[in-house]
Amino acid sequence: MVEPQEIFEKYIKTKPWTKNYDNGVPPDVEIRPEPLFVYLDRSAKYGRRPAFIYFGARISYETLADHSDRVAKALKEVGISKGDVMAIYMPNHPAFAIAYYAALKVGAVVTPMNPLYTPGEVVRQAKDSGAKILFTADILYDKVLKASDEHKFERIYVVEMTDYMPAWLKPFARRQIRPPKVRYGGVFVRYSDLLRYERETNRASVSPDDLAALMYTGGTTGVPKGAEITHANISANLQQLKPFYDVVRKAKGLPPNEPMVLVGVLPWYHIYGQVTVMHYAIFEGHTVLVYPRFDLKRVLSDIGKYKASVFHGVPTIYNMIINSPDARRYDLRSLAFCISGSAPLPVEVAKKFEELTGAPLREGYGMTETAVVTHLNPLLNGKHKPGSIGLPIPNTYAAIADLDKPELLPPGQTGELVISGPQVMKGYHNKPEENEAAFFQCCGLRWFRTGDIAYMDEEGYFYIVDRKKDMIKYKGYSVFSREIEEVLYQHPCIKEAAVIGIPDPEAGEVPKAYVVLKDECKGKISANDIIKWASERLAPYKRPRLVEFRDELPKTPVGKVLKRALKEEELRRR
Repeated sequence: MVEPQEIFEKYIKTKPWTKNYDNGVPPDVEIRPEPLFVYLDRSAKYGRRPAFIYFGARISYETLADHSDRVAKALKEVGISKGDVMAIYMPNHPAFAIAYYAALKVGAVVTPMNPLYTPGEVVRQAKDSGAKILFTADILYDKVLKASDEHKFERIYVVEMTDYMPAWLKPFARRQIRPPKVRYGGVFVRYSDLLRYERETNRASVSPDDLAALMYTGGTTGVPKGAEITHANISANLQQLKPFYDVVRKAKGLPPNEPMVLVGVLPWYHIYGQVTVMHYAIFEGHTVLVYPRFDLKRVLSDIGKYKASVFHGVPTIYNMIINSPDARRYDLRSLAFCISGSAPLPVEVAKKFEELTGAPLREGYGMTETAVVTHLNPLLNGKHKPGSIGLPIPNTYAAIADLDKPELLPPGQTGELVISGPQVMKGYHNKPEENEAAFFQCCGLRWFRTGDIAYMDEEGYFYIVDRKKDMIKYKGYSVFSREIEEVLYQHPCIKEAAVIGIPDPEAGEVPKAYVVLKDECKGKISANDIIKWASERLAPYKRPRLVEFRDELPKTPVGKVLKRALKEEELRRR
């Protein structure tokens, strides 16, 4: 038997993956952990350069810095200080970032909430995190009112969705949004009133190892847990990502001091959109196109209008674009690179998107607990392997571990993907037993168990086979839903597909596929047609035994298919 230390020395410590990096991306970067508010203080020098473009209105770095200072002063005057927790419960909006950075400036910890949360879910996260203050949007007022009956926030600041819109647009937007009437007074305070405060120029004494955020996991497989994310975690990840931007900027001939325009469709309450879009833009002084919700035609139009060059998205969004009959009407040639995360990117979707736009679409990987990116496929001249999540990024170790023991496995063997790096969270909030299960020490490093089943090839590329909890056991065989889904996406009539295992008295579990057909194929193809087609491309034990057609699949706001919801539906039927 090969010892774990020997496997580490031979296959991991040498970082074989760095040989396949894009030219110009170093194996490691010099990481200087800093409090995150330092980045906004520095970017203030860009003055009138747009930090955000919100329905055509340009919010400058000068305004962003000034308004966050004023909100910080308001927070300080109501007693918010280092270590206090502040919740943000709203869609993407300039005030989201302003409130976030204001909290950091006084040393507070931010806990973002999914704007689709019910009042009960708001209460649960508020209580678990200990949130004292809540920033919310007027459109969520009714839900906040109910939540405030159970959790007594000290202050609730209400942002109007029309705040920061162009003046001419506001009356039209109000008629369309039709927000509930907010009753100000008591704990409810109008956000715009905070902008009358003087600027807070002093910064809290914050160590990079202090918490910046309590990020709650998506809960696709259970109750969300609070990941303790430090300033150093996010600061490190921003610095780890910078070489990729530098390589693309140089290759595309983009001026070094000119900002790139990022498409901000990912929700900022989620770690993916928060770090790769909101924080990264402020870190380097880029411009973000801000969208409270995904509007396909507006996004496609804005890419050409504002010459957007960076698109971080999820497979669902890219799939919508390639299946849109309008997509070819828009100019998408400004896109320099696109990244897909949060869920497996079907190879067919990536191929068709690149044919449509001419921009590389690369799959990456990360988790809430790794704040956020750990792997990325080379963007330009490095070796790209479709179907792989790519290579560990600089300063990151990744390996495959035994599913049950704290031992590392050699290339080619399937096990659990484990990560060690400066972006890995401190731990789960108030969850000592979860932390015991999530971390282990090996070969002088602290490793985090991701819960994803994967393998590494000889060149250091990693492949996700399935979530540990999504693996299907058919007559003793391990069947991986992602493999079946990849095959289904190759069918010319299938728009979306998801596979789960359902109980079977003889086999234990059998694969069932949920399929969304393209419009032109609806009513023209049967479940048996799909099963027969898949059977010609999969081993007998892997083929789906059942197919159910759906108009849509249940998803999180980030676009990840909620397989838990599908499994719960099946249980209710039995």
